[in-house]
Amino acid sequence: MNETIKAHLYVLLATILIASSFLVSGKLSGIIDPISITMYRFVLATLVLSPIFIKKEYREKFKSTFKRGLIISFFYSIYFIGMFKALETTTVLNTSTLYTLVPLMTAILCIFFFKDKISFKQLIIYLIAMIGTLIVVFKSNLSLFLHFSLNYGDIIFLIACVSMAFYSIFLKLLHKDGDILLVLVFSTLLGGIIWMFLSMQVLDIALQWDKIEGNLLYLMLYLSIVTTVITLFLYQKASIVLGSKKLMAYTYLSPAMVAVLVYIFDKQTISFGIFIGILISAVATVVILRQK
Repeated sequence: MNETIKAHLYVLLATILIASSFLVSGKLSGIIDPISITMYRFVLATLVLSPIFIKKEYREKFKSTFKRGLIISFFYSIYFIGMFKALETTTVLNTSTLYTLVPLMTAILCIFFFKDKISFKQLIIYLIAMIGTLIVVFKSNLSLFLHFSLNYGDIIFLIACVSMAFYSIFLKLLHKDGDILLVLVFSTLLGGIIWMFLSMQVLDIALQWDKIEGNLLYLMLYLSIVTTVITLFLYQKASIVLGSKKLMAYTYLSPAMVAVLVYIFDKQTISFGIFIGILISAVATVVILRQK
């Protein structure tokens, strides 16, 4: 199996795992502040990874890697902070809709950072993929779409989306030959803890981690290990081979993955309209991934 196929499988697996995080996060929502939950998630993930520094080689790599991890984690953290602040004044539906702009934002940034080009044909494919994803997001309900309007929280989330696009750019831009990916993942998580801690101080948010106990702690461990450590590793490994545009193209599949997982685990049916939306976004994503 060549490296390109492996990279696509890595991102596909990461997309499924991130979709599962929506289901798990829903069970944790409302218990403590979401920024505090994210910091807790990063702390647990960092603790899980810390034994890697038993190896001298990893310790020696940390100093040069941490500076770059701090930059990568800045954009990663800004996205989460922006999302949580946005949800105070907007809806999940609105944020899901705006998130479909991330692949196109990434493609535009690639023009400036990597001298990529977007042809008219590619632009049309991006728009078709967005339409397919929006059909899933709005549950094929035209009335919901027609009542969509922007508010202050949406502006905040648009900034968060730009930050997510920059995150994928810097994953590729700051990679160096000889990097140890586990050290880079650890540096990114540690940087995330720093940025989250600073934001909690500015926003005066209490930790309240003692409220996460019993079965909730197992859910936190799942978020920390499976949907944080593993997905960060998969994304950083795949970005080296695929680049930022193709990495973010998988975003179009996220709502479809959530719909499928909800169908499997919560027995919620998928309507014909949503199925068509999943099909459109899947085909368009494949076309984007096949572009040179």
